[in-house]
Amino acid sequence: MANFSILVNGKTHSVNADADTPLLWVLRDHLQYVGTKYGCGIGQCGACTVHMDGTAIRSCSITVADLNNKAIVTIEGLSQTGTHPVQQAWKEVDVPQCGYCQSGQIMTAAAFLEQNPQPNTEEIRSAMHGNICRCGAYNSIEKAVAVAAKSNESSL
Repeated sequence: MANFSILVNGKTHSVNADADTPLLWVLRDHLQYVGTKYGCGIGQCGACTVHMDGTAIRSCSITVADLNNKAIVTIEGLSQTGTHPVQQAWKEVDVPQCGYCQSGQIMTAAAFLEQNPQPNTEEIRSAMHGNICRCGAYNSIEKAVAVAAKSNESSL
C-alpha cells in the first residue's frame, strides 16, 4: 500500500491504497463518492464515468497511481446544488427510469457539451454511444442533451 494525494471535486484527499486500485474503488470505498457506479469493470458501459481534467473517462479503467496530479470531478462535484445545465435538462425531460447509469450519462454529456456546446442530433448520438442504459432510455437521454445544449445556447 502507498499513500496518494488526489484532487477530487476541488479538494485534495490523502488515500492509502494499492497502486493498482481503480479510481472507481478509491472514489467509492475510500472517499465515499458513491454517485459513481460500478457497471462492468472493463470500461465498456459508462456507469463509472467521471471527468479527469475536463475529459470524460471510465474510472474503472484508471488506477490511483496513474492520476499524476489530475483533477477529478465526480457527479457530486458537477454542481453543489444540482443546477448544472445537464442536470437541469435531465429533470426537465424526466430521463431516469431505474437511474443506475444516469451519473455516467450526465458526466459524459457534460464533458461532451463543454467541447461541443451546440451539437446536432448525430453528434449527440455519437458522443453518448458508449454509455449503456439497461432501461433503454436512449431517446430521453438524447432529448435531455439537446435541451442542455439549447440552455447553453440561450446563456451565450
